[in-house]
Amino acid sequence: MKPVLAWFRDDLRLSDNLALGWAVQTGSPVIPVFILDEEPGTRAAGTASRRWLHGSLQALTASLGVLDSRLILRRGAPAAVLEALARETKAWAVCWNRRYDPVLSSQDRAVEAQLRAAGLEMRTFNSALLVEPREIRTGNGSPYKVFAPFWRRCLAQDFRRPLRPPLSLPLPTTWPASEPLKAWQPGRGNPEWPDRQTARWRPGEVGALSRLEDFIQGAASTYATDRDKPGTSGTSRLSPHLHFGEVGPCQIADRLARSGRVRAEDAYLRQLGWREFSQYLLFHNPDLGTANLQDDFDRMPWRNSPADLRKWQQGQTGYPLVDAGMRELLATGWMHNRVRMVVASFLTKHLLIDWRSGADWFWQTLVDADWANNSTSWQWVAGTGTDAAPYVRVFNPVAQSRRFDPEGGYVRTWVPELGRMPNRFIHAPWTASAPVLTEAGVRLGKTYPAPMVDHAEARQRALRVYRSLVRGDRTASRRG
Repeated sequence: MKPVLAWFRDDLRLSDNLALGWAVQTGSPVIPVFILDEEPGTRAAGTASRRWLHGSLQALTASLGVLDSRLILRRGAPAAVLEALARETKAWAVCWNRRYDPVLSSQDRAVEAQLRAAGLEMRTFNSALLVEPREIRTGNGSPYKVFAPFWRRCLAQDFRRPLRPPLSLPLPTTWPASEPLKAWQPGRGNPEWPDRQTARWRPGEVGALSRLEDFIQGAASTYATDRDKPGTSGTSRLSPHLHFGEVGPCQIADRLARSGRVRAEDAYLRQLGWREFSQYLLFHNPDLGTANLQDDFDRMPWRNSPADLRKWQQGQTGYPLVDAGMRELLATGWMHNRVRMVVASFLTKHLLIDWRSGADWFWQTLVDADWANNSTSWQWVAGTGTDAAPYVRVFNPVAQSRRFDPEGGYVRTWVPELGRMPNRFIHAPWTASAPVLTEAGVRLGKTYPAPMVDHAEARQRALRVYRSLVRGDRTASRRG
């Protein structure tokens, strides 16, 4: 029988994979394929993401091996690779799960057109989201711009039940050639990705489902109260697994429901809703990652200071919570969500550096670097998005540290030079007396940097700049 090519992309799992399920149901031999996209103009993955991808492909290869199947690895422009592979194997169809990034979905449409012209049958599915972005509209038919009503609309939908993994895959009589995965081993990149980072994670479907179950049995019960505490294990840490499709949102929603949680009130499910909203915004705003959604901010006088940006990147700002977050990122490829908001606010409000510079750094360093989530969240904090934090919200890194890390455990973990500081002063070591600093072994400006900026002064500077934009917009409106 002629085979079906099952094209894997950001859906690196066997369970709840609708495209793979359809391929199996045809009864035809199934040839799983992954293509390292080298088409010009394709957005390059960041350093951390490339290393995670390598581990995830290793895991998928192992899972397929249990079913006596294989993952065929090729590189190049996807349309050309798939067409050549179809000729080589005499495949009659190609199936995949849809992507909703406009750049990637445009590429998919071009691939589909080329393959149909070559006589191949196509099937595409939604395994990535709880709802189809094109199906969620306001009463007047326009896209939602605010999260809360969008999520209420989503909750009114019936979420799909997840599909079980196949017990077997129909195998071809002969297998096409595959590149060795070892040849795809990524370099250390820039910034360098320490080997110790990978030891903190278990890429792949088995690791994702194990982490989901650990979360359900543990932190899920206290998520609503503990998720903002960076020094505790109060979050799921499922974000990289979701980004690479090692677990799907329908699987998570179903597992939450089976644990007896009320859907409309579940705080963690609401976080999945934010992920849906981010994908939704990108679907309707192709420039989300590069342009302000509120074009008033195109006049924003961002500061161009490579030196200040570098201090922020390396966790050398002099604000312990900010530095702890940035160092956690460099050491693990991940950062606690509450701290992400604080460090993003510090860059855009305290330092007045363009949010796109911060988003670029996160893109390179986060193992869960997702174009939609990353862009939406940075625009939210910077105040430039459609559903954004008001410009007057400037996170106070000292107050945030005292509130969410009162004993300083998180700061001590990632800023060890402050390890002996008393709890009272660890959030703002510059407020300690000279004897206290000496006893703690801290020399400001030597063993730990003095604050880059004064919070109160930086906040007032940010408010002046932001208010000038608002006043300018109102003036222009009156003149118009």
